[in-house]
Formats: sequence, structure tokens, C-alpha cells
Amino acid sequence: MSALELTLLYLLAAVLGVVICRSFKLPPMLGYLAVGVVIGPHAMALAQNSDSVRHLGEFGVVFLMFVIGLEFNLPRLRSMRRHVFGLGFLQVGLTILLVTLGSWLLARLAPDLWQVPWQTALALSGAMAMSSTAIVVKLLAERLELASEHGKRVMGVLLFQDLAVVPLLVLIPALGSPADELFLSLGVAGLKAAVLLGLLLTGGQRVMRWWLTLVARRKSEELFVLNLLLVTLALAWLTELAGLSLALGAFIAGMLISETQYKHQVETDIRPFHDVLLGLFFISVGMLLDWHQVVEHWPLVLLLLTVPVFFKLLLVTALARSLGATAGVSLRTGLYLAQAGEFGFVLLSLAQGHQLVPPGLINPILASMVLSMLATPFIILYANRIVMKLVSSEWLQQSLQMTTIASKSMNANRHVIICGYGRCGQNLGRMLERESIPYIALDLDPDRVRQAAAAGNPVVFGDAVRLQSLIAAGLVRASAVVVTYLDTASALKVLANTRTHAPTVPIIVRTVDDRDLEKLKAGGATEVVPEAIEGSLMLASHALALVGVPMRRVIRVVQDQRDARYNLLRGFFRGADDDTTDELDQERLFTVTLVPGLDAIGKTLGEMALQAIAVRTVSLRRSNGKTLKALGETRLEAGDTLVLLGKPEALALAEQQLLKI
Repeated sequence: MSALELTLLYLLAAVLGVVICRSFKLPPMLGYLAVGVVIGPHAMALAQNSDSVRHLGEFGVVFLMFVIGLEFNLPRLRSMRRHVFGLGFLQVGLTILLVTLGSWLLARLAPDLWQVPWQTALALSGAMAMSSTAIVVKLLAERLELASEHGKRVMGVLLFQDLAVVPLLVLIPALGSPADELFLSLGVAGLKAAVLLGLLLTGGQRVMRWWLTLVARRKSEELFVLNLLLVTLALAWLTELAGLSLALGAFIAGMLISETQYKHQVETDIRPFHDVLLGLFFISVGMLLDWHQVVEHWPLVLLLLTVPVFFKLLLVTALARSLGATAGVSLRTGLYLAQAGEFGFVLLSLAQGHQLVPPGLINPILASMVLSMLATPFIILYANRIVMKLVSSEWLQQSLQMTTIASKSMNANRHVIICGYGRCGQNLGRMLERESIPYIALDLDPDRVRQAAAAGNPVVFGDAVRLQSLIAAGLVRASAVVVTYLDTASALKVLANTRTHAPTVPIIVRTVDDRDLEKLKAGGATEVVPEAIEGSLMLASHALALVGVPMRRVIRVVQDQRDARYNLLRGFFRGADDDTTDELDQERLFTVTLVPGLDAIGKTLGEMALQAIAVRTVSLRRSNGKTLKALGETRLEAGDTLVLLGKPEALALAEQQLLKI
């Protein structure tokens, strides 16, 4: 097979694998591994020689370590030091220590069953200590749990695991040295790493900042990207020349750039190379898997799957509990970190390259790691049920949380429930306070909740997605629900719960743009407010004013655009202070609710002919809270609320016509 045919095969396999995984909402990494198995020499044998792709895969690891170095910063470590250097350090350290010691004892006590030298056990224990950052962080973000108690612990452990890869990349090649030279090799490798890191980190940051500034001043995007590739690969080559790994040099390059003002631009430019080459690495890992041996040795695969998963689950749970976490938080942390990780493949591949792993163990270990990662989304999906069944105090703690929410909302009536108390939620809360409108906010960030509650704001810790939290916040008594965070999946769950248990309560949802507008409207949103549209309107208003358009015309143009977008902002509802001489003849909004027995029931809006008396139907809301477009063929039902737009005299005539018996 020619190089072009081989490249096309890998690209086609990668695309199909990612598409299939996306269809099942699984991480693309699993798709790369799966297609690697399928096209590899042990299955369809479409790619017999994988040396070329393996070399490209090594560059994928280089860019992975570069991105990890880029995300490394001291302020982040300092803010999470308790979880990173407490729970994370203990998890990695004890996993390596206990697994290595256990393997050594097993080899001494049962040599017929287990004959693995301690060097191999140490390398494998390092791979076993890793969890999947890509899978777990994605699931935490989707479930809005990054700021939760268990989410912060999980992120701390994952961050330390990423850092722990660096010394393991130095250690594992040295472990492959002959026994009589092993300790000398370890010492030399450690000394080389220390000297190289010292030289690069003491003066390297100033040199890197000067060099990137020099390149950036040329204002050439191509030159900037080429320079990034040069710096990353040059430092990787330098560390390999020193007898260390390529990945270590890439990590150092990322660290140096992370302290410059070009960090975010670099992240954007390097991402395509990182994703594509890392995908090729996982394809090359999948090609190593011989499914025939997996089937033949399935008891060993099952053993290598269950023992590490349960060991990490018990270890992380016990460590989190000993460091002050509740039983429920500890068990959730253990469930989220029990699987294998992408760095486990990196370390396993490195160990195999230095002949540290017996050939007969490679396929069972690979299979067990892939299976544990495949099981992760399902473990996390059912984590709450598992915790509720196994931890007797968890139900009580959740009940206390609901009681806390209920106590805050007990005396509230016709209040607003704010889902998410970030910057947008806090601004909304201040505006409601100025208008003397009661509200209660639900947020999952315990630090934010604690500080806001101490300031006297009606904020409680609670997940707005959960029906129990909404009911405890007084959903059935609320005048409105506002979803202030930018997550469509979560907003749809809030909409479903609200529409089921409080169908008449209006819901306003915030989004980035109008891509999910119809989906949210179909889910029951009364109004959807896209930030992109509001931002464009404000930008247009400033631009028009600066080029000399009169301010009154600017305001009218912007309002016309809003009227075309937001049904509920057309006109205004009449109030006691609106009957001034100037406002008596202005168009306004007016609502009419149809009760059973009216002549209008069963007729269409077209038959009512409200437009003939200069009244326009802005929107129509059913008794179940669903808002419909006011079309001529829309048939009126009992309980409908019509929002009408017109002048006072015309609205009075329309009301008489609609309420005629």
C-alpha cells in the first residue's frame, strides 16, 4: 500500500470513528481506538505496516504534552493546592507504591502465577494511576459539575496526574536499562532533567517572550504557526538528544509559553495539530490490540479490568474521606476517577518501546484499559443512584439541602427563580431588588453561594436541573423562571421539569446565539434571549450615534429591530403611571384570558378579525403555558391568554369582542 493510500485509509477510518462516537455521545478518543483495532493487522489487516503512523502518533503525544504545559500555571495550582497536592499526590503516589509492592509480593509468594519484575510493575503502576482527563472533564462540564464539591476534587486529581506524567516520562526509559546500570541510569536521567529544566526555566521565559514578540511583530499568521512548530519540536529534539523523552521537551515548551501574553493565541493555533496527531496516536494504539488474544485470554482481561477499577475506586474514596469530604462526595470522586486514561496509553507505549512489558500482557492490558474507558460514561450517568444506594447519609444530606432551599423560599410568592447566579444572574437579581420583586437563585458553585449568602442575597446551593430543587424553590408559586447560564441541554431539562409541574409559569432562557432558538421554543421557553443579537444591536446603536444619526432615530431603529425579534417587547403593558397626556394615544400591550363559555372559543384568530379594528395579536399562550405563534388559522381554546397590541380605544373594542358571551 502506497503512502497516499495509507494516509487516505487512516483519514477515512478516523472520520468514521469520530462520527460514530459523536452519534452515541462518546469521546472521539474511543472512536480512534476502535478504528485502529478494525483496520489493524489483527482484524481486517488493511494496514500491515504501522511504523509511519506510529511516528506521527508520537508527535501527537508531543503536542498533547505541549498543551498540558500550556495549561500549567502557578495561580491555578495555588488555588487548588489542597486537592492537587493533597488528594492528587496521595492518589498517584499510593497507587504506584501499593501496586508495585503488591506485584513484588505476588511474584515472591506465587511465582507460577506472576513473574513480573519490579521495573515492569513500576512502569505499569504509573500507567494505572492515570485517569481520563478528556472523558471526565467533558462529562463534568456537560453535567454542570465542575464547580461541585466532587468536581473540584476530581479536577485536582486530574491536574496532578498530568503533572506526574513528566517525571514518569523520565523514569520509564531509565527502567529499561540493564540491572547493573539501573540506578546509575536513574540518577543520570534525573540529573539531566534537573539541569535542563533549570536552564530553560531560569532564563527561558525571558528568551521565549522576546522571541514570540519579535515574530508577532511581523504580523504574519503563517510565520507565527511555523514558529510554534519550530519551538515545540526543537525543544522536544533537545530533550531526546539529552537521553530523555520527546514529550518532556514539549511540556517545557508549553510551560515557557504559558507565562507569555501569547498563550491564548497559541492554544488556538496549535489545537488542530494536537487533535489530528493525537487521533493518529490512538489509532496506532488500537492497531496494537490483537482481539484474538483478548478472546483467548478473556479471564485475564476481565481480571485486569475489574481489579484496577475497584482498586482506584476504593483508594480514591478512602483518601477523599480521610481528607474531610463527606461519604457521598468521596464515593462520587472515586467513581469519576476509576477508569484508565489517555496518559496510561502514552506510558504503556513508552514502556513497551523499552521492552519493559512482556508481549503476552500488552493486549490484555490494552483491552482492559479501553473497556474501562468505554464504561466511564455509564458509571458517571448512574453515579448518583449508586451513591444514594450505598451511602445512607447521602439521602439525608440531599434532604437537608432541599430543606435549606425550601426555607429560603417558604415566604416567597410570585417570586422569580434564577437558575445560575453568575454575572448575568447577579445583575438580574439587582434589577429585581430595585423593583421590589422577590427572587431566589440556585447555583452549584459553593464558594459563590457562600459569599453571596453572606452578603444577604437570597442564594442557595442547588442544581436547577433537578426537579426537587425547583419544587423546593417554590416553582408552583413562582411568577417566572430565568435560566441565566449558557447550556442548552441543561436549559431543556429545566424547561421539561417546569412545563410538567408548573405549566403556566413563564420561562426566559439565555443563549449565545439563535442556533437553538427553535429547540428551546419547542421545549416550552416563553422567550429566548440570544447574546449575539443583543450585542449586535448595541454595537449598531453606538456606530449609528458616532456617525451622526440623531439619538431619537437610533433608539427607534434599535427598538424596531427588537420588536421584530422579541414578541414580548412589542409595545408596553399599561400601568398606573402611564396615563399621561403624551402616552394616552400610544400603542400598548394588553392581555385577555378566555374563560369557558365565550363565543370566541372554537373560532380561529382570522375569524375574530381583530386586525380590522387595528389590533394585532402579538402572541397566544395556552393554559398549559406553551406559547404559540399568533396565526390566522390558530383556533382559540378555553384558558388561552392573548397578548394584544394596539391603541387604548381599539384594545377596548377587541376585549369586548373576545369576551362576548
